[in-house]
Amino acid sequence: MFRDRFWLSLLLTVPVVIWSAHIEQLLGYTAPVFPFSARIPAALGTLVFLYGGLVFLRSAAGELRARQPGMMTLISLAITVAFVFSWVVELGVLRAEALWWELATLVTIMLLGHWIEMRSIQQAQGALKELAKLLPDEATRITSSGTETVAVSELREGDKLLIRPGERVPADGTIVRGSSTLDEAMITGESRPVERGVDDEVIAATINGDGVLEIAVTGTGETTKLSGIMRLVAEAQSSKSRAQLLADRAARMLTWVAIGSALVTLVAWLAVGATIDVAIVRVVTVLVIACPHALGLAVPLVVAISTAIGARHGLLVRDRRGLEEARKLDTVVFDKTGTLTLGEFRIVALAMAEGVTREQVLRLAAGVESQSEHPIARGIIRTASEEGIEMPTVSDARGLPGRGVAATIEGVTYEMGGPALLEERSADIPALLTATVSEAKKSPHWPSPTRSARRVTRPFARCTRSACK
Repeated sequence: MFRDRFWLSLLLTVPVVIWSAHIEQLLGYTAPVFPFSARIPAALGTLVFLYGGLVFLRSAAGELRARQPGMMTLISLAITVAFVFSWVVELGVLRAEALWWELATLVTIMLLGHWIEMRSIQQAQGALKELAKLLPDEATRITSSGTETVAVSELREGDKLLIRPGERVPADGTIVRGSSTLDEAMITGESRPVERGVDDEVIAATINGDGVLEIAVTGTGETTKLSGIMRLVAEAQSSKSRAQLLADRAARMLTWVAIGSALVTLVAWLAVGATIDVAIVRVVTVLVIACPHALGLAVPLVVAISTAIGARHGLLVRDRRGLEEARKLDTVVFDKTGTLTLGEFRIVALAMAEGVTREQVLRLAAGVESQSEHPIARGIIRTASEEGIEMPTVSDARGLPGRGVAATIEGVTYEMGGPALLEERSADIPALLTATVSEAKKSPHWPSPTRSARRVTRPFARCTRSACK
């Protein structure tokens, strides 16, 4: 709304300024003369007031009803007085200079300020929409006769759902059968998948790992934890910082100061013998100059910059007061190393057998994992993509339950997995790779033996929390 009003008002304002006698005199030019050209400022200035200024008049009415006059009241007072005075001059009641170009430019610049503010709010809401996209559109519901695919909006508490490997969880629930690892990075920021089994809770939008899960729905739609997070962030984005509250308070004070100054100006000029038209021109000038241009532009611009930069980098500000106070920070203490990670796996170390290059290994590994939705598989593929490695053509991709994955690339079948797969194949592991694994196990971040072997030891994909970006 503000964008459209700004651009149309700007188009109307340009002719008003060009055919303004005051601007012609200041810049030393003569605008084209043709029938009714002298009426252009009045005609277009009126359109700008009625079209662009209407939003301020409505907002001012709301402030006055709430008995809290502020910036909108002062803007409306300035443009209304300028509009009425200009028409009084235009109709010949007073001999003075109309204020059409001042009126038009004032409305236009204020529309620009409020467009910037509304855009910053929408950018913050855009980040929330990205959160909403994490939920799948459909879910597999278990029925007495088998399974059926339904829209997530049709789910109800108590429904039984089937979550296959690599799928996103469509609703909050409790596991009633099966076990798996889940990628909960979107909630916790931790890149390492978490073990979940019977009676454990699962959160909507998290990603299932290798196992097949059956869950009982405990929360859908607005009752999910993800919706709760979105609600909190939305409330925070609509809050105001101390600077904004101070600006609003200053605008209220400025309203009364401006009105008082205008009355003093009127009385003073009449007292020294000035005519009524001269006195009114000075009154209008005081009101227009007192209009809080800086408050209308500077504060929304700061909000736009801070909110937009935060949203672009995945930072959802819960409280603008908190963001404002953050300028005083000199030390930050994190509660866990996972908070400092990217929230996604990447390859941070790689060992190859003799005669094999890093590019070859990444190309084959990414190809074999290309059909998998496992978080580690996605990490391998992302690393290969970031290094500009072209993905090979893959056929016959399949999972090896509890052991790894397999695929055929250029006529050769490759398998990737952890110790279970290597033992099953009685593989002869080169000494260099054995030494690399032994060294990795000395790391304090090496997972405990109780966790899934495939998840923590799959070749080429291990990533310690402290080593991730």
